[in-house]
Amino acid sequence: MKKSILLLVVILLTSCGASKTVRTSKKVIKGNWTLNTINYDTSGTLKVTLLSDATSKCFEGSTWQFIPNNNSGIYTINNGSCNTGKRHFIFTIAEIDETTGLYDFLLKPTNAKGKSDTNKGFRLRLTQLSDTSMQWQQTVTANGKPFTISMNFSK
Repeated sequence: MKKSILLLVVILLTSCGASKTVRTSKKVIKGNWTLNTINYDTSGTLKVTLLSDATSKCFEGSTWQFIPNNNSGIYTINNGSCNTGKRHFIFTIAEIDETTGLYDFLLKPTNAKGKSDTNKGFRLRLTQLSDTSMQWQQTVTANGKPFTISMNFSK
């Protein structure tokens, strides 16, 4: 009887956990990254503010640290013509479609103690992830037309 209960508990715990693909993604994302470039799939002059923080030009060259065991991280704006410094966040990787490799990536700004001052979060698509590169995409609307922002990282 005890073995049956133990087996049931193990099955319940493993069925509630993240998929193998998401667990693998968390292992790969762990560590330090640099946000090298930000591209748009539309032409024209755009002034984009990312994460309700700074313009895309400020984010280029920023450094990012991901700590998957507690789903937290820090990004640092390094561009001297911007408001530089560290920003804390928590993140979640949620599987969308294992076949296409696309994931939802939820990033929520926090204070240094991991507490959110607002209820604001940003949903991005983790569209590419390898040991040395990562890409996030976000579709937003400007002047009534959707366009995609691609953020390209290297490790």
